[in-house]
Amino acid sequence: MAKGDRLLDVVDLSTHFRTEEGILRAVDRVSFHLDQGETLGIVGESGCGKSITAKSVMNLVPQPRGSIVGGKVLYHGNNGTVDITSYHHQSREMRKIRGNEISMIFQEPMTSLNPVFTIGDQLMEAIMLHQRLGRAQARQRAAEMLARVKISNPEQRLDRYPHEFSGGMRQRAMIAMALSCNPQILIADEPTTALDVTVEAQILNLMQDLQDEMGMAIIMITHDLGVIAGMADRVLVMYAGWGVERATTEQVFYTPKHPYATALLQSIPKIGVRKRLTSIPGSVPDLNNVEGGWCYFAPRCAEAMDICRQKEPPTFDDDEGHTVKCWLWDKQQTGIKAG
Repeated sequence: MAKGDRLLDVVDLSTHFRTEEGILRAVDRVSFHLDQGETLGIVGESGCGKSITAKSVMNLVPQPRGSIVGGKVLYHGNNGTVDITSYHHQSREMRKIRGNEISMIFQEPMTSLNPVFTIGDQLMEAIMLHQRLGRAQARQRAAEMLARVKISNPEQRLDRYPHEFSGGMRQRAMIAMALSCNPQILIADEPTTALDVTVEAQILNLMQDLQDEMGMAIIMITHDLGVIAGMADRVLVMYAGWGVERATTEQVFYTPKHPYATALLQSIPKIGVRKRLTSIPGSVPDLNNVEGGWCYFAPRCAEAMDICRQKEPPTFDDDEGHTVKCWLWDKQQTGIKAG
């Protein structure tokens, strides 16, 4: 596939969980797309649905409490277009895609890696499963991947256990595992969590170098807007399970339309500016108890209007790919920002 070709279309994706308190709408009618060779950043506070969106794309929603209840995840792979939501999460068809054509780096590499198996065994398992190589060939491939992510003495490191690796090395091993089958799409869920600034920069530079080398697309999930500014081509801002704004990185950072996106940007401390750090009042609503028919951000929004508390906002589009789920941008009625 050529750079710029469409790889993924997520259309009105909804993922719910059954809990003792009722139905939790973790992802509520979220839409976005991903093209070959680009990076999409997904940002928002903890609990806004970023990770569940990624797991829904991978068809890894925890069963039986969780389920994808609506929408489509259309993957345009080498074998044509398939709807991932139509596959059972343990089906043969899904296993051919997951880990092979779409891979994921999970949060906390120490808990993602099995402590009783060597790094080599865990790398080789995916290679033998998807690439159908023998053990000797898979070991050689695993060593090549460790070298590719700049881990020294890769042959020796294959026989080490996760606890013998530093945090940065474990993250590199996770990247090597995710990229071992040359995926079309890499989903990185908080890939630099708990790493110091120097190691974080090394990991991000490594991911960009590998993206340029392999031509893959990346979905970067993080709460760090600085990472998004340096990595992403486009941004999806999520709040309480909704996709509230979707645009290019430049549009979101310089001309944000949703009050939540604006508030997130204002909360970033600026070097050389001495002033009280801006915060967003209140907290994300409890999605177990929330009912539709209003804007979930309204209780925390300084620009909320009466309609925000009475009716859920639709998604407006400015015809330049900048979409926003907010009554302040009701182009159908005013053609301009309401005030």
